[in-house]
Amino acid sequence: MRGLAKPEVDRADLIVKLREIAPHILPYAEPVWRLLDEARRNGRRILFEGAQGAMLDVDHGTYPYVTSSNTVAGQAAAGSGIAPGAVGFVLGITKAYTTRVGSGPFPTELNDEIGRTLGERGREFGVVTGRRRRCGWFDAVAVRQAVRLGGIDGIALTKLDVLDGFDEVKFCTAYRRNRNTYDYFPAGTSAQAEVEPVYETAGGWKESTRGARSWADLPATAIKYIRRLEELIGAPVALLSTSPEREDTVLVRDPFAD
Repeated sequence: MRGLAKPEVDRADLIVKLREIAPHILPYAEPVWRLLDEARRNGRRILFEGAQGAMLDVDHGTYPYVTSSNTVAGQAAAGSGIAPGAVGFVLGITKAYTTRVGSGPFPTELNDEIGRTLGERGREFGVVTGRRRRCGWFDAVAVRQAVRLGGIDGIALTKLDVLDGFDEVKFCTAYRRNRNTYDYFPAGTSAQAEVEPVYETAGGWKESTRGARSWADLPATAIKYIRRLEELIGAPVALLSTSPEREDTVLVRDPFAD
């Protein structure tokens, strides 16, 4: 192997090193597709977890501001070898507002006090890099597109409590560029950079939702916000989190229930 101004790899030395580690690795090497198929046929529950958002998908995301692989839900089947039809429930995860790390189009980004407040309350910093996330109002256009690309059956809506105390809250329901209106993220980089959000405004709530564990604990305006969000994205909220604590969750539908 030659290139990148690096010394050529010594084949014999590489084989020796591979043989040294092989006994430690080979016990974990199996035909994964076969193990998953057996587990499914035996009634076992199988959970696939994606690490990045749908709009970072190398094929369907906001190229070139994407990752190097497919992140849409269908990749769980393609990557693991399980049959696509064997996937029973696709749970999408989204915040009650929108964030993005790094560069790339972000129509609802707020470079003002509201944006800073969302970031501070939500502790919006990259887990690995510590980089501050960009924050903005809920982008129903991008989430609706992710729902359709992923065949999402239900949404896990997180960080509702971050919106507590605002006089009003907003949804982005469409994009506008010149005289054109879009109900999806256009593919061209110029169009993505130039689209402006079309907002719908809703009443906020002064009461705290932090720690709520049932619908009865939520302010009526917060419930109204959630219901409108469901209408806009075309998917129901399956579970709702109201703090960083695991127990502070409103479970509407158990994704593992038959």
